[in-house]
Amino acid sequence: MTKRTTKAGSSGRFGARYGVVVRNRVKNIERTQKQRHECPVCHHESVKRESSGIWVCRHCSAKFAAAAYTPKPKKVISQVPE
Repeated sequence: MTKRTTKAGSSGRFGARYGVVVRNRVKNIERTQKQRHECPVCHHESVKRESSGIWVCRHCSAKFAAAAYTPKPKKVISQVPE
């Protein structure tokens, strides 16, 4: 038997409901939130999401708050020159 959610990914659980745009957004958000990220303290690729906005490094046990789906913002809005 072959896998049936290769195209749908994690949003395959929704079936034919909610529309393709919403399911693709959910798939992309969940892919980034479930992967491992770099720790700001020890710079090791071992930060995982504990709950909404709470991130924990499994290497150095650092716990910090950040964005809900990624521990760092995707782009910087404005930078102040120093």
